[in-house]
Amino acid sequence: MKPVKLTKKQLAVLDFIQDFTEEKGCSPSYREIMAGLGLSSVSAVAEHVENLVAKGVLAKRPGEARSLEILNWKHEETVALFKAKMADCTEEERAVLMRAGEILGLDLE
Repeated sequence: MKPVKLTKKQLAVLDFIQDFTEEKGCSPSYREIMAGLGLSSVSAVAEHVENLVAKGVLAKRPGEARSLEILNWKHEETVALFKAKMADCTEEERAVLMRAGEILGLDLE
């Protein structure tokens, strides 16, 4: 599976959806995402959601409210490889790996 590259705004939308879902037990509405992230309109949220669905990192059930679901897109095997390499490397190599992980949207902490 090819790694998915997301923009900072797309990552913010995903983080907001995940945090909201964990806290409330259901996914947020588009208006809640808009307010939570300070976006200008519901259509801006809809555009981000559609782009995330197209990239395969988010799913939604058409015609159903609060149906956003984050899909597994962070590739655990890649995270495991990064962490294994980081366990025995120089500070310079660690910085490069952390930057690469950031670009790929991996949680290496």
